[in-house]
Amino acid sequence: MTGILQVDGPQYMQMLCRHVRTLTATVHAVAGCLSSALKLPHVNYSNVPFFDFDRRCSEMSRLRFCPFSDPDSFFSFLVDSSTHISHLNQVHARLFMLGLHKSGFLITKLLNASSNLGEILYGRKLFDEFPEPTVFLWNAIIRGYSRQGMFREALEMYCEMEKAGVSPDSFTFPYILKASSELSTFEMGRRIHGQIFRHGFEGDVFVQNGLIAHYAKCGMINLARMVFDGLDNRTIVSWTSLISGYAQNGHPMEALKIYSQMRRKNVFPDWIVLVSILRAYTDVDDLQQGKSVHGLVIKIGLEKEPDLLISLTSFYAKCGHVTIARTFFNQMDTPNLILWNAMISGYAKNGCAKEAVDLFRDMIFRNIRTDYITVTSAVSACSQIGSLELAKWMGDYIRKSNFKEDIAVRTAIIDMYAKCGSVSLAHEVFNQTDDRDVVMWSAMIVGYGLHGKAWEAIELFNKMKNACVDPNDVTFIGLLTACNHSGLLKEGWELFHRMQHYGIEPRHQHYACVVDLLGRAGQLGQAYKFIMKMPIQPGVSIWGALLSACKIYCHVSLGEYAAEKLFLLDPHNTGHYVQLSNLYASARLWDQVRRIRILMRERGLTKEFGYSFIEINGKLQVFRVGDKSHPRSNEIFEELEKLERRLKQAGFVPHIDSVLHDLNYEEKEEILCNHSERLAVAYGLISTPPGTTLRITKNLRACVNCHSAIKFISKIEGREIIVRDANRFHHFKDGTCSCGDYW
Repeated sequence: MTGILQVDGPQYMQMLCRHVRTLTATVHAVAGCLSSALKLPHVNYSNVPFFDFDRRCSEMSRLRFCPFSDPDSFFSFLVDSSTHISHLNQVHARLFMLGLHKSGFLITKLLNASSNLGEILYGRKLFDEFPEPTVFLWNAIIRGYSRQGMFREALEMYCEMEKAGVSPDSFTFPYILKASSELSTFEMGRRIHGQIFRHGFEGDVFVQNGLIAHYAKCGMINLARMVFDGLDNRTIVSWTSLISGYAQNGHPMEALKIYSQMRRKNVFPDWIVLVSILRAYTDVDDLQQGKSVHGLVIKIGLEKEPDLLISLTSFYAKCGHVTIARTFFNQMDTPNLILWNAMISGYAKNGCAKEAVDLFRDMIFRNIRTDYITVTSAVSACSQIGSLELAKWMGDYIRKSNFKEDIAVRTAIIDMYAKCGSVSLAHEVFNQTDDRDVVMWSAMIVGYGLHGKAWEAIELFNKMKNACVDPNDVTFIGLLTACNHSGLLKEGWELFHRMQHYGIEPRHQHYACVVDLLGRAGQLGQAYKFIMKMPIQPGVSIWGALLSACKIYCHVSLGEYAAEKLFLLDPHNTGHYVQLSNLYASARLWDQVRRIRILMRERGLTKEFGYSFIEINGKLQVFRVGDKSHPRSNEIFEELEKLERRLKQAGFVPHIDSVLHDLNYEEKEEILCNHSERLAVAYGLISTPPGTTLRITKNLRACVNCHSAIKFISKIEGREIIVRDANRFHHFKDGTCSCGDYW
């Protein structure tokens, strides 16, 4: 050995390399024996190249490393260069050969390296074979388990460390606090907090930051704030931990307040803080302030940070700016699940249902894993589209997926089928579910309500009580909706008062249902008195229900009063002005109709265009009033003319009262027969075999004339025609409608 140490320069390197090559075969054998002795997984060394020791020795010579005079530096270099468990085996074998296998420093290096390579079992064997491990080795194994997501094992090792009488240091606590946070073991965290005091680390900001993050993740944000307030020297991590805690625990305003304090202290934000602040602005729906954060992100050059791209996508999607959100989504080469969910749910919640479904289908095509959020967002989008074929496709997908037994997903499927026109399919899913909760019962009751099946809804409510499931506020919304769509005034009134029996306080929606119930029954005076005696201030839905009833019964003065309230509460909603205009038209008050139209122009309001779509062979065909853009337009209008002749022969009389008074009878008649739902019906008749059920969706409430006409058409054509308008479903068959002309 001394001879080697006395040789310098190239001569030394040649001798060292010869020595290394001579030992290579021995190393192979020792590494294999070492693996067997430690019961490590077998490694096929033929497929994994060993270190090129000639090159490594040359590198180390330049860096003045020598395996004999400075073994710690030499082997640390080798460990840091290791990219495979076989390399660690070789290094470990050399340590045995040189008698260095009891070096706490080098074994700790090996253990950390094994953890970084994901070989924590190898690291645990190293730990178990080492006599009397120091705190550094304990920290290494705890860190390894924590980094591999094996949090329970990390805590178990900490308990073993305590039993061994080894005192933790400031590097021990952050890892066990992280493990405790991930397992949401609050009591364990409290115990660790006590030990932090006992070992004198209450002033260590590194440890205290771990405590803040722990309490925040366990939902104990007040305790996190207490630790934060006790810190004299706060770092960016201190601020980040508390701000993130507030944002993640549903306290966006507190998160924003702490962020303001942080900026006043001239602490510059990092990307982690900005992610939390964007989440807070998303929760409070503050588009302008969120945009200012976006500007800061660009200013400090963090616009390519993946987590910020996800946050910006979520922020703009939830604030309704889905086009901007999509630009961020498209910037990601491989969007992760969170990003897909943000985009799909953003589309679904902002009226872009088709885009949501298209993106979901793209996700499936790419074999990207979905989760509960993805699936429920896609189901919601299908519900909005209203296509039964699409709903069936989604139902088939769910049945083949891991979510087929998920009660929340099954509830969403029930809601989807009901909104897509098939209450029977919804009931089928309901009946196939054994463990029904109140949400599922309520979804089925609401589904019956949408289709005007009040008695079925009430019967299901009684079964729900017999099953010992207490109703909630949504249950009663479904029941009251079913009653007012079926004219069951007595039953609806009783159900409203039964809410108190279950300790449920009526909300605006319940009061609006009762006003609607009374109004549709013609009891406008009682509806007005009910509003005046309400314990809460009437809102838009309540006055809107009263105005709608006044339109049905042509009660102008009360309708004007309701409209005045609506204009004050919701001055930019075009629907209120249109409803009042229609009331005036029904009463033939044409001057007032003109006044409302002038008022709308002055306020920059335009009437929403009505449209209807029908699904034929899985494709949606959309029509507007008088629409002649369809490729089969000539055939459609020929069919309309035939229908009009047959309707007159059957005794149908058009309802022309609400059409502009300055048109002659024939012009009024032509306008009415060219409504979008009539065009959709005509297209359905020429595109499907006789007897096929037609399914049509209209974005507005069905007009009286079209409702009457479609009743006649269902009889003379021998078809069932299902129309979903803005309020409910109408099932037309044999000349009658399921609503009983009560809508």
